[in-house]
Amino acid sequence: MKIKLPSINLSRKAQIALLVACGAVVGAGAYFMYALRFHTYLGNDPSACVNCHIMAPYYDTWQHSSHARNTTCNDCHVPHDNIVKKYFFKGKDGMGHVFAFLTRSEHDAIFAKDESAEVIMENCIRCHTQLNQEFVKTGRIDFMMAKKGEGKACWDCHRNVPHGKVSLSSTQQALVPYPPSPVPDWLNKAIKNK
Repeated sequence: MKIKLPSINLSRKAQIALLVACGAVVGAGAYFMYALRFHTYLGNDPSACVNCHIMAPYYDTWQHSSHARNTTCNDCHVPHDNIVKKYFFKGKDGMGHVFAFLTRSEHDAIFAKDESAEVIMENCIRCHTQLNQEFVKTGRIDFMMAKKGEGKACWDCHRNVPHGKVSLSSTQQALVPYPPSPVPDWLNKAIKNK
């Protein structure tokens, strides 16, 4: 049994207009991805986190912490169960950051939402299991237990790890690897020559 789909006959001009419109949408989307430095978010380079200026104090304080020697942002802030969960969480969290930035609803001091806090604490536990269970014998308290009052979250005692005291005023001169401007050189020259 063949299914016959209705055909749409477009004139040559309509086909060209449709092709140009599709090309413009794809081109604008590609430039948008380039301007956002989208490719940097696929890896683990901490400098990708400072694509948004609001992250500069967090990057700066992490960079001067003991964690900077052995960890990246992703080591603490994304799940490590499997690659699908990692990139799904990263994408969802990133889109939340983009939304907050575009709507100008970000706060000067950023605090982790419960979903992120749970991931962060799981990663603390993942890296420091031996310390917690063999040396200081605090056991294994997860985020949900801490939420219910059945123990403390890691940051209840280690508030300044790894970011220290973070505020825009305390890190005004933060030296961070700001991304290069996405504006093409030819456009910069045209603007300067006006």
